[in-house]
Amino acid sequence: MSLRIRRGDKVKVLSGKDRGKTGKVIHVYPDTGRALVEGVNMAKKHVRKSQQNPNGAVVEKELTIHLSNLTLLDPVSSKPTRIKTLVADDGSKQRAAAKSKAVIAS
Repeated sequence: MSLRIRRGDKVKVLSGKDRGKTGKVIHVYPDTGRALVEGVNMAKKHVRKSQQNPNGAVVEKELTIHLSNLTLLDPVSSKPTRIKTLVADDGSKQRAAAKSKAVIAS
């Protein structure tokens, strides 16, 4: 499976409770086809007493979201775009936004 979304990409959520939110990809899990995006799909986790939390706490953390619910954002216009693969003169492949032809750094 060719993953079009990689760590460090700016993405927008297409569906679900966080539809319309944007964020940066923290980690991609190719085996399950999911990604961890900062500030998206937040859940509360109750943690027990520890040295960092002497009374226990309720911590908010991100959960993974399926790759089919994400789209890449164009680095120039910050609008959703598809990805094309361009071959440079030296033979290396680069990912580029389909709309603006801007190279996506990763």
